[in-house]
Amino acid sequence: MLDKLFSKLEASYEDMVAIRRYLHQHPELSFQEDETAKYIQSFYEKLNIEVKGNVGGNGVVARVYGCKPGKTVALRADFDALPIQDEKDVPYKSLVPGVMHACGHDGHTATLLLLAKALNELKDELEGTYVFIHQHAEEYAPGGAKPMIEDGCLDGVNVIFGTHLWAGEPTGTIQYRTGPIMAAADRFEIEIQGQGGHGAQPHKTKDAIVTASQLVVNLQQIVSRRVNPVESAVVTVASFTAQNAFNVIADKAKLVGTVRTFNEEVRTFIEEEIERMIHGTCYTSNCTYSYDFVRGYPAVVNHAKETEFLIACTEDVAEVKTIEETEPQMGGEDFAYYLEKVPGTFFFTGAKPLGNAGGYPHHHPKFDIDENAMLIAAKTLGTAAIKIHGAG
Repeated sequence: MLDKLFSKLEASYEDMVAIRRYLHQHPELSFQEDETAKYIQSFYEKLNIEVKGNVGGNGVVARVYGCKPGKTVALRADFDALPIQDEKDVPYKSLVPGVMHACGHDGHTATLLLLAKALNELKDELEGTYVFIHQHAEEYAPGGAKPMIEDGCLDGVNVIFGTHLWAGEPTGTIQYRTGPIMAAADRFEIEIQGQGGHGAQPHKTKDAIVTASQLVVNLQQIVSRRVNPVESAVVTVASFTAQNAFNVIADKAKLVGTVRTFNEEVRTFIEEEIERMIHGTCYTSNCTYSYDFVRGYPAVVNHAKETEFLIACTEDVAEVKTIEETEPQMGGEDFAYYLEKVPGTFFFTGAKPLGNAGGYPHHHPKFDIDENAMLIAAKTLGTAAIKIHGAG
């Protein structure tokens, strides 16, 4: 069966590349992926595959039914882009100013579409049901996974698998991890309210910039001095805004940043500790403040049994040259919500381009992937989807 699947995938590789490049040229931002969703749904409709659009928003879910009884396995791909200007010099460069697929979601979508097509052509020999979850809005919390789940995309599903094309690792590499593999991703906003005035008369003001600057320094103590060193955590102030004329002392300053954790207790502790730091810093400078902590995606926690099963499946894919356990990644992923509902695992498929382009990370204006990695991802996901019916 796997030989037949692999042959079909290899025969459709050029179509996979063509779809990926079309999507790369026509990216859409999170929660705005109307045309992409229509494209995906139309693909399934042309093949007479059962498909439902508008799942939890712009999500699309298709189903292929094997002729034999078996488990229901879900495979997921995301399809939103990022607000980044594409700076690559390639024929498939984004045609949308300020928007590009800088994280590989176009490749995820092309991979899943052609895998679904191949499995549909083999359905008379397959066991169980195959659910293809095309998820919108992975890049921006609250994300698309949660509303898609609430709208029934996991109904009846026994197990789920997902992969991320990983441009930092060579093609032919599969990285896995049991337990936490990606971090909880939260956002905070802090506004310091002081009292502005003339730059020549600081004694008559409450300088919001000085207070906010001191707060940035104080926040660094949370991870270095307040969190147990054996726990992983990040507190990053990513934006500092206080714009004024050269001779005006600012009355307001705004800080925006992110917190990344794996442990829920540490996550809650940092949320509370940030406010304690804000309160103390503002007290000493006689300023007031507002503080908003927005919880994003929880940590992606892989299930042990399904991860071990996935590792075994990679041995059937000849193109996989390296299978290795990865360190936990501090990036966030709302695949976490699926794993909170059903067993499964999320893994990385190496997709580092050859040549100079290999140096560009995810979310970079010149980001690209080795498109051969899509075929490896399709074969690995397809192997897991078929062989899970024989697993205990």
